Amino acid sequence: MVNRIEKSGLQVDPRLVDFIEGQALPGTGISDDAFWAGFDRMVQDLGQENQALLDTREALQSKIDAWHIAHRDQPHDHEAYTAFLQEIGYLLPEGDAFEIETDNVDPEIAQVPGPQLVVPITNARYALNAANARWGSLYDGLYGTDAMGSTPPAGGYNKGHGARVVARARVFLDEAFPIEGLSHADARRYHVRDGALLVDDLPLMQPEKFAGYRGNPKAPDAVLLVNHGLHVELVFDRAHFIGSHDQAGLADVRLESAMSAIMDCEDSVACVDAEDKVQAYGNWLGLMKGDLTEEVAKGGQSFTRRLNTDVAYVAPDGSDLTLKTRALMLVRNVGHLMTNPAVLDADGKEVFEGLMDALITTTIAMHDLQRAGGNSVHGSVYVVKPKMHGPEEVAFAVRSFDMVEDILGLPRNTVKIGIMDEERRTSVNLKQCIRAAKSRVAFINTGFLDRTGDEIHTSMEAGPFSRKDFIKRKGWIGAYENRNVDIGLECGLQGRAQIGKGMWAMPDMMNAMLEQKIEHPKSGANCAWVPSPTAATLHALHYHKVNVFAVQDKLRAGGRRAHVDGILDIPLATFRKWTPAQIANEVENNAQGILGYVVRWIDHGVGCSKVPDIHDVGLMEDRATCRISAQHVANWLHHDIVTEAQVMQALQKMAAVVDRQNANDPTYTPMAPGFDGIAFQAACDLVFKGRVQPSGYTEPVLHARRLELKSSLGA
Repeated sequence: MVNRIEKSGLQVDPRLVDFIEGQALPGTGISDDAFWAGFDRMVQDLGQENQALLDTREALQSKIDAWHIAHRDQPHDHEAYTAFLQEIGYLLPEGDAFEIETDNVDPEIAQVPGPQLVVPITNARYALNAANARWGSLYDGLYGTDAMGSTPPAGGYNKGHGARVVARARVFLDEAFPIEGLSHADARRYHVRDGALLVDDLPLMQPEKFAGYRGNPKAPDAVLLVNHGLHVELVFDRAHFIGSHDQAGLADVRLESAMSAIMDCEDSVACVDAEDKVQAYGNWLGLMKGDLTEEVAKGGQSFTRRLNTDVAYVAPDGSDLTLKTRALMLVRNVGHLMTNPAVLDADGKEVFEGLMDALITTTIAMHDLQRAGGNSVHGSVYVVKPKMHGPEEVAFAVRSFDMVEDILGLPRNTVKIGIMDEERRTSVNLKQCIRAAKSRVAFINTGFLDRTGDEIHTSMEAGPFSRKDFIKRKGWIGAYENRNVDIGLECGLQGRAQIGKGMWAMPDMMNAMLEQKIEHPKSGANCAWVPSPTAATLHALHYHKVNVFAVQDKLRAGGRRAHVDGILDIPLATFRKWTPAQIANEVENNAQGILGYVVRWIDHGVGCSKVPDIHDVGLMEDRATCRISAQHVANWLHHDIVTEAQVMQALQKMAAVVDRQNANDPTYTPMAPGFDGIAFQAACDLVFKGRVQPSGYTEPVLHARRLELKSSLGA
């Protein structure tokens, strides 16, 4: 039982009080009393409205369920369905043309397309790695992965594989920075004369791509190039084991990689109480103050990891040039749904966690706003806001941050909002959602997994859905992805805000990523999510090949490619002539993914990790992947494609598979043969109670079961 501390009418866990008053507030100019009084005012003024928005979600869902039930044995009438959604206020009029008014947006968002990382803020090592992933070695990325078709042979450095890496890097340099009459593969000397880069005394075909150098201009330590806004550094060192065997002394090719990184307080973490929230907030504070460190053991040695410092160059005109070495950091708050026991209101009810995140993460970011050379050079705070349903909920988020700024004395619109287009009610009303945040929006994106989970839940009563692989091939997904970009461009996001695309979920499959993920910049997206710093470096190659702003110009001239009708094309199974083996395979695949993720979430508090799938391929899993799998099985259960007994049999069978996959983890608690652990019960809840979960979200079940486990351990 927590002995809470009363603060302006709020009942607060002492661990949160200690963090706020002892660490977060000192240095901001905000007094303890002013903070808690403002927090209480937010809870009183906005709490009921928050609940009303959630009630609206449920009311609309009930009406949609009833419509589908009434029309279940009839051919789907698309026009009647659309008219019905308009009648109940789900599908809103689009409104007149407008452009966003967001200002003071940092160049990493507004001007330079590139990769974006998403990492759990509760893991300090991952957070530091992501922040420092602004630059990465192309040599390392190509050598240590399957990017060129295979990984290096076991043992020490393989000269043959290394030679292929060097050759591949030279091809990239020829493509991005061609030399007049020479290939980089044949170059012997890079030097600077009269403000120009010369390679064997020959100039670049585009001399303006030379951005600077370090060291002696006659024999630079490094040469800085730039293409499509992204920098590339050629590192020269004839004492290096690579440079010593290179005719030009080129030891490495370093790419500007993760331009931005989302420090995630939501889907990739397991924060269920004050202890967890303080860990998350504490790491965010360290990033914003610039003093976060983590002791890391690697290769038998221990060292301290900290944020990288800026690097100085000499510009072509001889002036000083300093480049940031850290990704621009955004913070993802939780959505409007969940509450958290860290703070209770005057009636003893848990406060909405989204309000808590809004105030506390912005308060923490004030440390960055007050220091030179920090995260934002334009004095902005970037908050990604997930799981909003339609423009009313976006407008509520805007009012929340209005209030935060008033409490903290910040200029209006200091806080910029990222709108995640991952719920259908947002997708079909995207233009109005952007309008609701037109002075704050700095980011929109698409996320296939959450978006599919919401699609299944919203249309649960319409019938059984296709198998997951076939859902991706239906027309609605293309309409959703294209319309997001088209509307973003119509609303003036080009040059002011990001248009983003989703995650590459297979961190060990870089060759496939290089083949496929180029489609994201080709789609007109400024950024796309990657699962690791190495993936960011390799994905950066795509932004050198594709001029995203040129693509966006063509798209703007061509008009909209997709409309609401396409998005409302529900991806139901058409024929449903599945064999028993196909049904069993689909259910077992879903069950294995759910169990592999949930067992780590519940037992270890790990919200995102690389989880082996049913074929032992490592996939990045978070709550979005769990949501689609749980909702898919719940849908098939509801429509009698499978029975509860069959699903339970699949869960038990896959529990044994997951146990095997984790057999080498000494901290792992097996689920089989008892199947009576809290983690296994949580997975069962997600499936068997999936139809009645709010919007099909996994959070209510996961939070309750994690708290149950922590309570059983006396935590």
